[in-house]
Amino acid sequence: MKKQMMLLLMLISIVSMRNNIIAQGEAAVPFLLLAPDSRAGGLGESGAGLADNSAAIFWNPAGIAFLTGTEVGFTHSNWLPQFNLDLFYDYATYRQYVEELGGSVTASVTYMNFGEFVRTSSVSPDPIGTFRAFDAALTLGYAAKVHNDWGLGFNFRLIHSRLSDQGTELEKGEGVATSVSFDIAAMWRPEELFYIPGLGDMGNRLSLGFNLSNLGPKIYYIDQEQADPIPTNFRLGLAMKLFEDEFNSLTYTLDFSKLLVSRGDSLTKKDEFYEAVISAWADEPLSEEIRDIVTSMGFEYWYGTPEDFMFAVRTGFFYEDPSYGNRKFMSLGAGIRYDLYGFDFSYISTDLLPGGEKNHPLSNTLRFTISIGWGALTQQSHGFPRGI
Repeated sequence: MKKQMMLLLMLISIVSMRNNIIAQGEAAVPFLLLAPDSRAGGLGESGAGLADNSAAIFWNPAGIAFLTGTEVGFTHSNWLPQFNLDLFYDYATYRQYVEELGGSVTASVTYMNFGEFVRTSSVSPDPIGTFRAFDAALTLGYAAKVHNDWGLGFNFRLIHSRLSDQGTELEKGEGVATSVSFDIAAMWRPEELFYIPGLGDMGNRLSLGFNLSNLGPKIYYIDQEQADPIPTNFRLGLAMKLFEDEFNSLTYTLDFSKLLVSRGDSLTKKDEFYEAVISAWADEPLSEEIRDIVTSMGFEYWYGTPEDFMFAVRTGFFYEDPSYGNRKFMSLGAGIRYDLYGFDFSYISTDLLPGGEKNHPLSNTLRFTISIGWGALTQQSHGFPRGI
């Protein structure tokens, strides 16, 4: 069983591909950082400024404050395909505007499957059974406008991690843990005249947002003294509509994100989340803190009209400093909208970039998303950018 658990822990580390923070086991349940949907996945995994569909519950729940109507979505992806293992995740979302509440209620379910493992005893390599390992999260949220140009969003999340259903003969307890977290987010999307030199009126063409996600207590499996923080994350995003006419639109997105977990060493007690929100910005020299910020960006082009068929193509770029994970990849994506229905897919490639790493675990990752939206369309409620 020990060999299987070592493999599982290795895979969990690769899931996030974060720097020595994750490698040292200083942040648990890294599946909470996975970009869950195909649309943002095609934009280099950027979405905090766009946030105009039900997947905004992950990227920036405040963006849902500008939406009306109802939407459901479902995403599936085989994860780390280079390993040819039974790794996949599913992601389902729901949002609905409730006039009596003055905003929208939201929900999402994330399921990360690590596959089936063979259980052995400490005295013999012979199999004595099997077990499945997975991580899952249920998120409930609310988003509402506090001003024509401002929206706020809040999420509460229940996290469940099941790495093993029981310990070995020498271990007490189970490899099962449960915790909670919450998110706080804001979005600024000006509707009135707003001029930027060289760009003209950006009213209803510019969006800025931030999301402080996964604020919550540490999580532990067997020994509470070895509890690890969950991956609290700060994300700041921008979306700008560069061009739009009756049939065409082009939008640019840009995100900056930083993991707010104090580093320390394996013997140092890690800060609680309410301390790490501040200390994680200053536990290294400023130059190192800046290098630890992940940058992602993308372009989305739409052709068509909301009353008819719409088609989108997307591309993006994701960059992480070599000393802090070294994830660098391009993403490609496409989407269609017809009546109530939408379909999106995205593709990650690490070898399209000059000097890109071939056979990287993330390369060739595909995401597929199906969505259904009814009621008021996004562009009818705030006009930014086109989507369900």
